This record gives sequence, C-alpha cells and structure tokens, in this order.
Amino acid sequence: MNQLQEYLTSHDISEIYPSEIAQLLKRLDDSEFSLALKLVPKDLLGDVALALPDRYFDDVVESLSIDELSHALTELESDDRTDFMQELEEVDETKASQVFESLDEEDKQEITHLQKYDEDEAGAYMQLEIFTAYKEEVVQDVIKRFAYLRKENELENVQNLFIVNKDNKLQYAVGLDELLIFDFSKTVLENIEQSDDSFEPIKAEDRDGIKEIVHIFEEYDLSVLAIVNTYGILQGRITSDDIYDVIQDEATEQMYNLAGVDDEAEEEVEILNAGLKRATWLGINLFTAIGASLVIALFAETLQSMVALAILMPIVASMGGNAGTQSLTVVVRQLALREISQGDAMRIIKKEVTISLLNGIIFATIIGIIAHFWFGIDFLGVVIALSMIINLLMAGFFGASVPLFLKKLDIDPAIGSTVILTTVTDIVGFFSFLGLATLILF
Repeated sequence: MNQLQEYLTSHDISEIYPSEIAQLLKRLDDSEFSLALKLVPKDLLGDVALALPDRYFDDVVESLSIDELSHALTELESDDRTDFMQELEEVDETKASQVFESLDEEDKQEITHLQKYDEDEAGAYMQLEIFTAYKEEVVQDVIKRFAYLRKENELENVQNLFIVNKDNKLQYAVGLDELLIFDFSKTVLENIEQSDDSFEPIKAEDRDGIKEIVHIFEEYDLSVLAIVNTYGILQGRITSDDIYDVIQDEATEQMYNLAGVDDEAEEEVEILNAGLKRATWLGINLFTAIGASLVIALFAETLQSMVALAILMPIVASMGGNAGTQSLTVVVRQLALREISQGDAMRIIKKEVTISLLNGIIFATIIGIIAHFWFGIDFLGVVIALSMIINLLMAGFFGASVPLFLKKLDIDPAIGSTVILTTVTDIVGFFSFLGLATLILF
C-alpha cells in the first residue's frame, strides 16, 4: 500500500494511468485492498476497476458506497459505463439498481441503448461520444465548438470529425489534421469539394459482428470507425483500444479452446465451475483413450511376444500427435486471421501433408536405424519407420482438414480439434505399428 501512496503523491492526476494503479492494487492482500482503494482518486475509480481482472470486481463493489460507485460510473465513457454496469449487475443486482436510479436521465438512456445489443455485435462496443458537424457549417465555427467541448471534457480521444446531414446520416469523415488545413472562412462542404483528397467515410453497421469490425480495423489500419444503423444514421464510434481488447480476448479464447478449457469458467473465482468445465473435455478424452487402448488390446499376443514393441510404441504416437498439433495450430490461426479463403482448403491440406510426409521420412530413417541397433531384431527398424511415415502423414492430413471441416460447419475450429486429432494419431499410430509388426515380424 505504501507503493500506491508514493505513486499517487508523486504524480499529478493528469499523469496517472489507471492500469498502473491496478498493477499496484493486485500486489495487495485482501485486508489492504479495500483501504488502498480509498486512496484512488474518485475520478479514476471506474477506469481502475475495469483495468483490474474480473475476480477483483466483487471486492471493488463491497468497498465502495452507492455514491462512490455512481461517481465512478459517470466518469467513464459510454461504452465503459455500460460494461461497468453489466459487471455490477452480475455481482450485486440490488446495488446495481440503486446506482442506476441515481444516474441522470441521459446516462440512463445511454446505458439502456447500449445494453440492447448482443455481446458479439458492434453496437455493444461503440462509444456514443462523437464529434459531428453539418456540411453547411463554417470551419471556423466547427473548430471553436470542438475547442469548447474538449475544454469541458465532453470529448476524449477524438481523431475524426464526422459530417452529417440534417437527418444525422453520415456523409463524410474528416481527420482533425485535415480540418486544420481547411479554409476556415468556408463551409466544410466547400473545402471538401475543393480538395483532391477523398473524405468517403469507412463505416460499419451497429448489428455487424465484432469479428467483422476487427478485420475492418486491420484491413484499413484504422484508429476509429464510424458506426451507423441500417438507415445510415450515425450511432457512435469504435476506437482501436476496444479492438485491442477484442483481439486479446479472441486469442485467449482460442488458446483455451485448443486446450479443452472454457475461457469464461477460468475467469471465475469458483474452483468447482472451472473444474467441471475441464472435466467435460477430460471425460471425452478418457473415452477416446479407451478407444486407442482397445486397438492395443487387439495385438496383445504380438506385444507379449516382443517387449521391444511396447518400448517403441509410444514414440510413434507421440511423434504423430506433435506433428498433427503443429498443422492444427497453423491452420486454426490462419483461419482466425482470415488468411485462408474458401478455395484454399486443398492447397492448405496438400501443404501440411507434404510437410508431414517429409518430416516423416526424415525421422522414420533416424528411428529405424536406432531401433535396429538398439534391439538387433531384423526388420524392426523397417516396421517403426513405415509406421512413423504413415502416422505423420495422417497427422498432417487430419491436423489441416479437421479445423477446415469444423469451419465449414460454422463451428469454432479450435473447439474439440485437439481431442479428435489426438484420437486419430493414437489409433493410427498404434494400429499401423502393431499391425505391421504382426505382418512382418511374425
């Protein structure tokens, strides 16, 4: 807590970053957290609460009064204000209701408006604070109005001036750097018509999926995107900081899904819920492992006749599993980044199969030689070499085709891919190795 006090006293409030305060708060134990929270400037409480991991939000709610929560809420931008209210509702509905009732009508309307969107829609991520002007306005008047709003802290992080008509339909988008070189004595439209630059706005609809919005930001290298409704009426804007959060959340979700873990459950404090979510995939994996064991059971007599087979058998399955995971990871990531088009499936599969086959030949030769000199059994090296080539070939094929197939069915390719792949490589590896051993060695 002393570090937090030193940080706050050594910095002007305009130089304080909520994320840095959050980092200091995370180092404290439960007994110090509530006391330290009281030291945080009231105007920054909302930003600090959102910068903390979700598991801390309960403590924030317990530590602050209704008035403090209300003040923290009003200092946030509209999109963050809605997020804060949603988290508050999940923690304590009674407090959330009291906080909501204490807000002014404008804040209530903004929160209600943004809450009508689903969490995967663009509207759920947009800010309602936007700087607009009519095309008939004189530039000098526009700049004066912007300066006033900025001084009053009504606007933050403004990069673009959105030009609308009388019906509030979006017409143009002008960067502030471009606005400064306009002729101040002329209207916005006159400047636009006399310029050689294009002021056609890049925009998206409020009901578009947030993943589509992410790709628009990446494609056009944007810092802000205008959001309109179906009729072209300007609704708000999405800024790049929100997109960074979406990208991070999506990457985390994919990583968890590949490991058979539920990202939402892992954020919860309750150990039981997280454990049950993991147990679901472990249960599925148990039955697939039994399937692989049944394949081994088919060749019980072969294994009993030659101990060397039991020693070498895991090598084939392990190499196949790792090779398949490599292909799977590459394809899932390329699908997420939209680097694979609809007609690209066969090219990707051929590429991954070829790479796996080449690696299969290389490592089959190595393990074949090792097995021959290790055990001194004729043709044992040939058996494991052929088996490894077969398994790596199948690993490359299924590692590429499984996520592509799931994507075709409109299923997240990260979900369940590893379980399917592990099952295939284990069964193919064991069956090919023991089957070839039965045919060649006995």
